Amino acid sequence: MDRAAFLAELDACREAVEAELRRQLPAADEAPTDLHAALRYCVEAGGKRLRPVLLCKVAGALGATVDPLPAAAAVECLHSYSLVHDDLPAMDNSDLRRGRPACHRAYDEATAILAGDALLTLAFEILATEYPDPPGLAGLLVAELATAAGSRQLVGGQAMDLAVNGQVASAAELAAINERKTGALFAACTAMGAILAGAAPPQRESWRTVGHELGAAFQAIDDVLDATASAEETGKTAGQDATNLKNTLVALEGVEATRRRAHHHTEEARRQLDLLLPDGDFLREMLAYLRERTH
Repeated sequence: MDRAAFLAELDACREAVEAELRRQLPAADEAPTDLHAALRYCVEAGGKRLRPVLLCKVAGALGATVDPLPAAAAVECLHSYSLVHDDLPAMDNSDLRRGRPACHRAYDEATAILAGDALLTLAFEILATEYPDPPGLAGLLVAELATAAGSRQLVGGQAMDLAVNGQVASAAELAAINERKTGALFAACTAMGAILAGAAPPQRESWRTVGHELGAAFQAIDDVLDATASAEETGKTAGQDATNLKNTLVALEGVEATRRRAHHHTEEARRQLDLLLPDGDFLREMLAYLRERTH
């Protein structure tokens, strides 16, 4: 697949995800209006939508007969919640997200906390209600996403990150943080795509491995971009990690070593993909696109 065809297919999938998000989110004029307006503000700000696209494309490549879009919307609701809470003054204290004021700046801190809470619970409401058949499917999806989002993974990674903030983390500590904060949700997306296609547990585990490698590559590039790109390019406050003395791969290894790390994880994801899906052209092109991204 050439890059032009890939980008056209990527945009089409993103548009489908956006439409599903609009369908699932409460209307901004539904009471309580301030809260629901904040939910839409957070989710409709845009973003790359890479996680829901990944879920949809894995499901499609494996022949899923159920609609992956509700699950994709659930993942994006959960991802948006994590960003809203990460940006709070008590966490990363970020003023800018997706090119505009973070939720706690656009509204207030209490509304941002509640918006994050609402998005988190909406994610599981979507999964529980949109997949009544076949029996057991909703439970598998809920369990996969809940495991990725809980104290052993995403939330735990944030707690570990805060615990070493202002200190110099070891390579092992930083790898554990990144695996939880970033890798876990990417892995959940690839596994959920496989679940939607009825994949057996061993196959789901293999797809989780692809997601973890992809998440590791994504985080490495994210660290490079925070150190080298402008706020206009990334939509986030430039140099925020360095300003807050955050532990990043760039701080630990330098920019070029971090780029090499991203390449390594991308190639490992590609190797796994070749074994699982030899004709997965879109997913293979997506690996290259993510490695080369500039925002």
